[in-house]
Amino acid sequence: MRSLFWILLVVLISSIPAVSSDWSVLPEAIGGTAPQDLMSDYLRRLTYEAFDQREARYEELKTPEQLQAHQKKMKEFFLEQLGGFPERSPLNAEIVDRREFENYRMEKIIYQSMPQNYVTAVLYLPHARAPYPAVLFPCGHSSNGKASEVYQRACILLAQNGFAVLCYDPIDQGERYQLLNEDGSPQIGGTIGHTMTGAGSILLGRNTATYRIWDGMRGIDYLVSRSDIDPQRIGCTGNSGGGTLTSYIMALDERVACAVPSCYITTLRHQAPQDAEQNIHGQIAFGMDHADYIMMRAPKPTLLSTATRDFFDIHGAWYAFRQAKRFYTRLGFAERVDLIETDAEHGFSLQLREGMTRWMLRWMRGIDAPILETDFPILTDEEIQVSPQGQVMLMDGAKSVYDFNLQLEKEYANARRQYWHDAGREKALQKVRDLIGVQPAGDMPTFQDVAPMGEIEREGYSIVKLMLTPQDGIVMPALLCGDKSHIASESILYVDGAGKEAAAAPGGLIEQWVKEGKNVLAVDLRSLGETAKPRNDSEWHRYFGADWQDYFSAYMLNKTYVGMRVQDILNCALYLKRLRIGGEFQQVHLVAVGEAGVPALHAAALEPQVFDSVVIKNSLISWSNVLHNTITENQLINAVHGVLRYYDLPDLAASIPDGRLTIENPVDALGEPIPE
Repeated sequence: MRSLFWILLVVLISSIPAVSSDWSVLPEAIGGTAPQDLMSDYLRRLTYEAFDQREARYEELKTPEQLQAHQKKMKEFFLEQLGGFPERSPLNAEIVDRREFENYRMEKIIYQSMPQNYVTAVLYLPHARAPYPAVLFPCGHSSNGKASEVYQRACILLAQNGFAVLCYDPIDQGERYQLLNEDGSPQIGGTIGHTMTGAGSILLGRNTATYRIWDGMRGIDYLVSRSDIDPQRIGCTGNSGGGTLTSYIMALDERVACAVPSCYITTLRHQAPQDAEQNIHGQIAFGMDHADYIMMRAPKPTLLSTATRDFFDIHGAWYAFRQAKRFYTRLGFAERVDLIETDAEHGFSLQLREGMTRWMLRWMRGIDAPILETDFPILTDEEIQVSPQGQVMLMDGAKSVYDFNLQLEKEYANARRQYWHDAGREKALQKVRDLIGVQPAGDMPTFQDVAPMGEIEREGYSIVKLMLTPQDGIVMPALLCGDKSHIASESILYVDGAGKEAAAAPGGLIEQWVKEGKNVLAVDLRSLGETAKPRNDSEWHRYFGADWQDYFSAYMLNKTYVGMRVQDILNCALYLKRLRIGGEFQQVHLVAVGEAGVPALHAAALEPQVFDSVVIKNSLISWSNVLHNTITENQLINAVHGVLRYYDLPDLAASIPDGRLTIENPVDALGEPIPE
């Protein structure tokens, strides 16, 4: 009887590709793509396919009824993916200071978008007769928020032309940094802060955008509550991240009569993912592109404000504009959507500020005249400060977005327990399968290819290098280890967040297992080991991992890394089982370490019959721990949208029968050991 390894060695081709080290399996390029870029290319291909389908559906929109149905469908989807909004609570708005200037007035305001969630804002008011048309001004990613010079200039220009303008600080900018050190300085902020908020929000079925949009909508609530504001003439404009929020708010809030998103609108077909609020769950798969934010509000006046040399692709901006223009034309209001482009880099530059103001004048004051911005004094950060100590989290009773997420998680914890009790194990596990997107093991196709790539001889055993291809565009390097002279009836499937080589050194775990008479298949799951993107010292890589942009691409495609890696694990386990010994299926034992632990736990819970035992080491103890830790490291990759509404990792562990699961040295969301 021939052993498993002799069978494999028979098919080894004589011309084995060169590898760079003992443990390397993959060549420098596969189909012209470096191994670390395979997932990016795979997700990009899925994105192109999704957008081809979207364009075909767009071309079918001809009649007013079809156009209106499209608007309704997109808006309902958008709201659902945001997880809905909190209930309206008293704004408790307070004017803390007033100042007079030559061509405008200013009021410093604090309002509460949620109870004890303080929003610092400045209301610019014209020297004119009330009621005024008003413009909501969400800030871009300026560290000093509303105090940014270009945002002050845009607001003052509007005020000089008869508009009230409410400019407010976003979370993690200006006076609204959510996490402070003991000395009151920010721990994190800006796009890092937004994405850290996103890591927890995603688990709850929300998004950083949920809270940021709500801040803006409550700002409109404040504007329309004032007797000196005309509630029928509300506009919205913002640049960069403020352009993102303008796009969202103008699409979702019917009160926005006129809008100018600046330096944001493009197409997700070509745009790399940005921070968390700019990535809406499942939007690419569903067919919601940037153009849809404009079309959702048609036929209300909307101006795209763009820059030729912006990192938000200008060709994508024109693509979005053409789609919106045709949509407006079919509704009979072609003149209500337009685009301005300035030959500049990213930013709310002079020509864009002037063009925005002229658009607002045209549609909200009935004046169509050239606008020229003159020079005027700009306030310092201290002069424009609103809160008593310069940060809202230093105010008595202040709550952060992290506090609201944690409060929601506690509510969901009770609902989860009830769900598993009422639904029963099988129905609950089906919900798990649906959320992560994994088909039953019996329906999974076998590997498309298992290619031998070389061999390492060790004393008493051999290591055969394999390149496993589970699907087009994805490969997994693997080491198949065993004693040629011994027919083993047990195999260990080893998956490690640090890569397969973590246990492959002489004297390591793999060698110990082989000497115990077992075969070992050590595999790099997708985006791990040889297919992992190289890490650098940036905060992005420290907090969110080198593959954070690929994660968000998958997130918008309604795909989860957990689900894709579960499929990888199950494919490998089934491959081992199909290599029968003497007509009997092998026993397969799963050992998972670190980042691979979360998908391994899912694989064991969903298909317990595949594994004879499961050991998970140094892996995250629970998703709820992410909410409790606030600042976390590398938790994005294993985040599943809305998962904490239905289950947490301990629920999966409890569902695995027969005591076959062992969890060793669980860690928290910072990778630190959990105290016993």
